[in-house]
Amino acid sequence: MKLGTIHKYFPMLVLAAVLLLVWRWRQGQSDQTAAQPASEAAEAAPPARSAKAHDAGFDRTAPLEFTAHARCRMACRQVTAAEIREIMARGRIDLSRSDLQDKPCPTYALEGYSQEGQHLRVVFAPCGEVTRVVTCIDLDKAWKCNCN
Repeated sequence: MKLGTIHKYFPMLVLAAVLLLVWRWRQGQSDQTAAQPASEAAEAAPPARSAKAHDAGFDRTAPLEFTAHARCRMACRQVTAAEIREIMARGRIDLSRSDLQDKPCPTYALEGYSQEGQHLRVVFAPCGEVTRVVTCIDLDKAWKCNCN
């Protein structure tokens, strides 16, 4: 290849390299957005509304009913009902921790960050007209709870 040919294609090579760097940078930004607390991400993104089949069976707006176990875990882990609703509205469904075949009501494990920055997993069980909150887990801190 002649030196003149390299000079001819040099601007296109530089442009391709810049586009590749911008694309990689944007990929890193989207990964960071997924990992940041909901309070920071909420300003940029509306509540999560997935069109995926597994999300279709989970109503993010149903009235909540808290089990005694969930209330105990919430009190122990300093999680409010508002934070539970926030995870319900914006959390990501973790299918590996959900049981859609569970009878009589399937269970959905949703994960996300509360406004206070707590990394939570909340297990919901839609049953009839209400969705039961089964439990909540702080994924970053081990709390000693005396819940049965």
